[in-house]
Amino acid sequence: MKVLEERILKDGVVLGKDVLKVDNFLNHQIDPVLMQEMGNEFARYFAGKGITKILTVETSGIAPSVFAGLALGVPVIFARKHKSLTLTDNLYTSKVYSFTKNTTNDITISRNFITSTDNVLLIDDFLANGQAAKGLVDICEQAQASIVGIGIVIEKSFQPGRSDLEKLGFDIFSLARIRAFENGVVKFIEEEENK
Repeated sequence: MKVLEERILKDGVVLGKDVLKVDNFLNHQIDPVLMQEMGNEFARYFAGKGITKILTVETSGIAPSVFAGLALGVPVIFARKHKSLTLTDNLYTSKVYSFTKNTTNDITISRNFITSTDNVLLIDDFLANGQAAKGLVDICEQAQASIVGIGIVIEKSFQPGRSDLEKLGFDIFSLARIRAFENGVVKFIEEEENK
């Protein structure tokens, strides 16, 4: 998605060898026009797959998921990382390790919102090692829901997340695929390679 790649080049900041900071438009401040374009692109790619729900992890996956949900006309559920007084029982839970934050969280979703009759699209902001996506897959498996695919805003293709998820048989669609960080500059996988 060219507009996203251009925005990453303009406002993204490479930190170290494997971290990309995009808090200007995705992870802290949100650009709703860009989110809508991303949601529409996810909806276009996954159209006709019978999606009944979109599932993401709080917080940064929510905005693109909501716009995809709007475009597809389906509800969006987000897995919570933090305990809530109103979400205490009847839960699906999975452990997710965050390499960026060096923490493990229990992500939870109420059993009321996802069932065996659902066809679920998973959406996340980043795909690096695939831990968040695997946690969402685990929750869908607990609910016996079908997964129609995985939508990713930014994929770091030099990390093993995509290959690990493809080995599990999932259709993965990433809006921006990063090949490498070279001297602090983001290098994308070219269109021809992206197919």
